[in-house]
Amino acid sequence: MFTSILGYLGMGLMLALAGIGSSFGTTIAGNAAEGALKKNPDKSSSYMILSALPATQGIYGFVGFFMWLLQGGEWIAANGAVCFGIGVSVGLVCMLSAIRQGQVCANGIVGISQGHDVQTNTLIYAALPEFYAILGLVGAIMAMTM
Repeated sequence: MFTSILGYLGMGLMLALAGIGSSFGTTIAGNAAEGALKKNPDKSSSYMILSALPATQGIYGFVGFFMWLLQGGEWIAANGAVCFGIGVSVGLVCMLSAIRQGQVCANGIVGISQGHDVQTNTLIYAALPEFYAILGLVGAIMAMTM
């Protein structure tokens, strides 16, 4: 019973922490975009693309949660402590990478608003923290094969 509770708690934390991180990351980039619109409104599509990037970590948390849910309660109960540990780890990685990605995107948005051609470079730099969230999701999926 206790391991089942741990497993479901880990799943919930994976979903919640990833969503919290995406909320913060998109807000950070969105705030920069709002300021940039006042300076250079012609680049709004570039701002929007960069503002949306940190939302992917929330999607990764949801995908991991959903895939574990499809495994069923017996699997979660049998692997409760593992699910808890992996869920918390993946959730934290997604949360922190989304926040840091939002900061990278915000800086790119400011650069674009000042007339610099930095969108491509910003997308590349923003992919670096994203990579670790993807590794976390892959790890969560691999845990299902134990």
